[in-house]
Amino acid sequence: MPAGSRGPGSLRRSSQAAGCAPIVRAWQQGADHAEFWKDAHTVAAGIRVPGAIGDFLILQAVRESGGFAIAVEDGEIQQDLAEVSKTEGLLLCPEGAATYAAWRAALADCRVAPHENVLLFNCASGLKYPLPP
Repeated sequence: MPAGSRGPGSLRRSSQAAGCAPIVRAWQQGADHAEFWKDAHTVAAGIRVPGAIGDFLILQAVRESGGFAIAVEDGEIQQDLAEVSKTEGLLLCPEGAATYAAWRAALADCRVAPHENVLLFNCASGLKYPLPP
């Protein structure tokens, strides 16, 4: 590959809940470290991290790969969790649904193209939360 080119899947993207998005805020501000997020709240308890120890590593990976950081609202997380359970038969955790909501938002604003391969992580069990309708 030519210097400076990227192979498939090489962009790093970070998604967080809007009620606790210190990495997203730091990325938007061009900061090297994420400031502590006061009054953190989200339905996705596993990503409610108001102060990440490796914040600078996350920000570095996102920037060096030409990626981006995006925040999604709890309503989007809950809506997409229900949608995926109905359409795909998957019981996502809210943290996993946050990645799906972020992917849909990135498709809508053209930060991700429909032909791109995207890997979404469902990093916990949906059984720890109330079941979707």
